[in-house]
Amino acid sequence: MQIDPSKNTYADNYKLLTNLVVPRPIAWVTSLSKAGVINLAPFSFFNAVGTEPLYVIISVGLRDDGSPKDTENNIKDRGEFVVNLVTEELFEAMNISAADFPSDQSELKAAGLHDAPSVQIKVPRVAEAQASLECKLFSLQALGSNTLIIGEVVMFHVADSLLGPNRHINNFSPIGRLGSPSVYCRTTDRFDISRVSYAQWKKEND
Repeated sequence: MQIDPSKNTYADNYKLLTNLVVPRPIAWVTSLSKAGVINLAPFSFFNAVGTEPLYVIISVGLRDDGSPKDTENNIKDRGEFVVNLVTEELFEAMNISAADFPSDQSELKAAGLHDAPSVQIKVPRVAEAQASLECKLFSLQALGSNTLIIGEVVMFHVADSLLGPNRHINNFSPIGRLGSPSVYCRTTDRFDISRVSYAQWKKEND
């Protein structure tokens, strides 16, 4: 079947895209309002896009009423944010933080979590997260009804139990997002296959 997005509703296109481009990592973003309220919100339009410098991207949509979300406003105001990674023991807290809390209430507190200080920025991180990325805003770009936020990672926080030799990360199994609106996956079922070089491929196929 061929589906022309120009003939679809927004809801249908969103459903198709988010059910086909899977799995997606979840950026559990802490940001800080002008009044000092810690905002915590999950976004699955997220990934790493650069290594020198270290860049991550998050795409933030609008509220149902068409206004910008607290995360976008806070990042614009302060130029800083933290991406916390969601592992299974934090799933319920993450789900609570996705609710539409008023701007003057902290999702962090509502979810029973605690803040921990960052090193390079003023925005705190989630103390319970096994891994967090301190980020400074590099740029924002309007993408229709979304805002693309590019942040430079300026500090890693990684639980000691995850670090192996040569900075290898062991036994880290964050939750991924699958279909909209509420389908997720675990990342515990993995396989490791070495990449094939052109020389190897040529030798095997000559």
